[in-house]
Amino acid sequence: MPMHERAAALILDAFLDYNERFADITRRARRRFERRDWKYAHVDAAARIDLYEVCVRETLGRLELLLDERMRSRPLWTSMRRAFAARVEPMPDRELPKTFFNSLSRRHFHTTGVAPDVEFVGRDVDPTAAVPMPAVYRIEAGADAIAACRQVLAAFPFANGHADADADAVAIAAALAARFVTPTDPLQALELLPATFFRERRAYLVGRVLGRHGVAPLVIAFVSEADGVHADAVLTDLDTVSRLFGFTRSYFQVDLASITDTVAYLHALMPHKPVEEIYTVLGRARQGKTERCRQLFRHLEQHPQERFVRADGERGMVMAVFTPAGYPLVFKVIRDHFAWPKEIARRGVEEKYRLVFRYDRIGRLVDAQEFRDLRFRRAQFDAGMLAELLETCAETVAVEGDEVLVRHCYVERRLRPLNLHVREVGAEDARRALLDYGQAIKDLARSNIFPGDLLLKNFGITRGGRAIFYDYDELCLLEACRFREVPPAREEDETRPLEDWLTVREGDVFPELFVRFLGVPAALRDALVERHGEIFDAGWWREVQRRLARGDYNDIPPYPQSARLRVGSG
Repeated sequence: MPMHERAAALILDAFLDYNERFADITRRARRRFERRDWKYAHVDAAARIDLYEVCVRETLGRLELLLDERMRSRPLWTSMRRAFAARVEPMPDRELPKTFFNSLSRRHFHTTGVAPDVEFVGRDVDPTAAVPMPAVYRIEAGADAIAACRQVLAAFPFANGHADADADAVAIAAALAARFVTPTDPLQALELLPATFFRERRAYLVGRVLGRHGVAPLVIAFVSEADGVHADAVLTDLDTVSRLFGFTRSYFQVDLASITDTVAYLHALMPHKPVEEIYTVLGRARQGKTERCRQLFRHLEQHPQERFVRADGERGMVMAVFTPAGYPLVFKVIRDHFAWPKEIARRGVEEKYRLVFRYDRIGRLVDAQEFRDLRFRRAQFDAGMLAELLETCAETVAVEGDEVLVRHCYVERRLRPLNLHVREVGAEDARRALLDYGQAIKDLARSNIFPGDLLLKNFGITRGGRAIFYDYDELCLLEACRFREVPPAREEDETRPLEDWLTVREGDVFPELFVRFLGVPAALRDALVERHGEIFDAGWWREVQRRLARGDYNDIPPYPQSARLRVGSG
């Protein structure tokens, strides 16, 4: 066999090995759920995230042993690419091994921009085009919706059993009847993907509700408790289901024979959701990055007048942030030097983002994807934005001829900064956003996360009005903080600035001071204090720390209380 064919076979074998190891970890999620083994469920989730890098390094080592001095031969890699393309062409998920090949090529050749001779480009490729829908489990409802729901529970058993399958069937059927059954549009059928979705401490069945005149998404959520599995919620609202699969959530563990057909099915359920986000939330983060790049550069090619401009919001001390004016992404580049009082170094910032990448984001932290060595046309940069990048990010950004090279950045979905949002909308919308900001701080605290900088400018608002934290340079685990009350001022200190007489050590946090820096009208501030006054109380934060230290778990359901089935649940 020619050397290029042997190398292509080695790479495909390595990808298939990665896929099997990925599936092995994924399949353990069911056992973790049934045994309520939450500690190791978290370990598995982090291990699966790390697996891709492990396999890329292993494969490069194997290639070096095979190719020896020919490892640097670009013509050989070109032949390898052609041979590899022929091998993966029959595969339904062929774009995934192509991305794996690209990871090897780019890592080995330190590629900047695109190298079409030694990698797959395919910016016009739609991985879900002409993909058949996956096989689904369909249950005819007929006149007896309860019987149909019993069939669902019987078809998707758990080893620890349903605590009360009959009661769950009745509750699910009642929820569906309340939302769908009318004299003119009775419930006709339930359609479910054959794989169960697991994430953190919940399991989900995902599919559709079919009526005579319409179709709606369907998600049935389950929790595992000491007496067995309970149905916890029924989600049929598109926005609620979309948030469950959103870019502020950790990745699902779901054992799929084929990825792309499931992505196509979910995209049909949620057509407004980008395909790259669906790949990512299914745990295929590298493919999500590939699709994000394809969509972005396709947009830039189709809109040559598009400009990268400074993102709306206050200028950050740690990051320079730019955005395509007509595309909902932001690019965050670490500055070479940080203004006082920032004391963190570049490595520290990267560690914060790595922590978030591996952590349960509970719907309050945006997914930040790390990119390296991107090239853009210089003409597409606003002159002021480019000047700022070259002046403050020279270690990372450079102009090379007609192109701008960005050696390292984080890419996130663009959100409207909360401090701008509350000024732009009406009083009631501003109040609603600020109250959700307070709830976001509580949710993060109860999941052992302290944002560090609670200024409104570090939070954004989603399309659905949800407050999301997106500035991670001061984020830390709650256990690293020391929450203190401000001591009474001595008589001689009363006229001096607080910072002149208050002793502050590393890790000290004074929650009662947060309210001073909100920068919102008094009515909004008072509404926040009335609803979420605990976040300004050091004692509340210390109590949360004590509960976390005891091992208490604070359940933060990824859906509204109105979707839940059991009275008093939560």
